[in-house]
Amino acid sequence: MVKDNKLSAGKPCGQVKCGTVAIIGRPNVGKSTLLNAILEEKVSIVSDIPQTTRHQIRGIYNDERGQIIFIDTPGFHIGRDSLDKYMSRALVGAIGDVDVIIHLVDTYDRIGQEERQVIGQLKDCGKTIIVGLNKVDLAKGKYIPDYIKLWEELRGQSINDIKDLILFPLSALKGINVKKLIDILFENLPVGPLLYPEDVITDLPQRMAMADIIREKFFLMMKEEVPHSLAVMIESVTPRRGKTLHIRAVILVERDSQKEIVIGKGGAVLKQAGTLARIDLEGLVDTKVFLELFVKTQDNWRQDTCILEEMGYIFK
Repeated sequence: MVKDNKLSAGKPCGQVKCGTVAIIGRPNVGKSTLLNAILEEKVSIVSDIPQTTRHQIRGIYNDERGQIIFIDTPGFHIGRDSLDKYMSRALVGAIGDVDVIIHLVDTYDRIGQEERQVIGQLKDCGKTIIVGLNKVDLAKGKYIPDYIKLWEELRGQSINDIKDLILFPLSALKGINVKKLIDILFENLPVGPLLYPEDVITDLPQRMAMADIIREKFFLMMKEEVPHSLAVMIESVTPRRGKTLHIRAVILVERDSQKEIVIGKGGAVLKQAGTLARIDLEGLVDTKVFLELFVKTQDNWRQDTCILEEMGYIFK
């Protein structure tokens, strides 16, 4: 995905800064919303359903100061199947590969066991950590003291004595302090040449982006009915008549009862999700799209590494 910009990869470093930033947190704290707000573009799924981000989506931000490569990691949660284990490894792997970490928390929600585990992974990582105190517009961030207390407990220090930790209130949805967050990130990034061309805003493969767009529409429509048992596989992308692109996608569910929900009465859900997805897909590929959707029951697809690898997950 590309966007006009003022910088270009390979530019002499001088005082230009370039580095990587991981956005980490438990599910549904607003990681994708924050990434989209920073880039002022939609590169990551946004949904009220936890665990909608399954890949490490890189978003690239450029201005005259340099370049920031963001990694929107899957939400950390406790799970047992192959997909859950993959997402947990993706989070842990991101910690060691970046320059700065944003630990995004929902200050309007109570701390849970998953939050404790996230901080347990981060507390001794040796990176600069910005604790993004998200949703401060809601009840003035009522649980901020609890998050501070947890960090102090796990680090064994007063919050004022933790030198590599920055507390930062914000609202990703409302855009509160998002630009100030970018300022702080540049202050903590190394000097160096740009890693991506100036017109690139994400390196997510196009087929993955297509699948995410389609999956998001089903999530928006069905809410909790088929929460994490739905996946999208792009079977083919081929030119059709004129400039129309024919995209054929399979919607995977784990049970026949879920298949009925995804299709809907008289095919209503499938048709509406397809219509909504087609609009976003045409924006992605900048041409007309003919979208063909099929629903298939595949038992335990979340455990099938062959299917997961076909979707783009890498198992080592």
